[in-house]
Amino acid sequence: MSQITTHILDTTKGKPAVGVTIILSHYRHTEWVELAEGKTNQDGRIPDLLDNQTELATGIYKMRFETKPYFDAQNTATFYPYIEIIFDITGQEHYHIPLLLNPFGYSTYRGS
Repeated sequence: MSQITTHILDTTKGKPAVGVTIILSHYRHTEWVELAEGKTNQDGRIPDLLDNQTELATGIYKMRFETKPYFDAQNTATFYPYIEIIFDITGQEHYHIPLLLNPFGYSTYRGS
């Protein structure tokens, strides 16, 4: 399993958000460096954003969720064209970053 996983639940529908592009970046020396990109599957997840062999260095990372195209495909206006979640990796354990999403709000937490 990838060291970092995610899933998105569209709380308006009570269903997974399918086809959302997510970009993982690492903050290095005053700039963001893109590491990986993927799209959520039918379960709203990206289980293989990184390959199983990749171990990330400690540091600051972000996941950018491209939400506007998702809502545009549903003819739904949204206040947030994208959402960036910035987090700190402090070890080699698994990190799960879920996103609860609706057109005018979102929340996240450290998952398991």
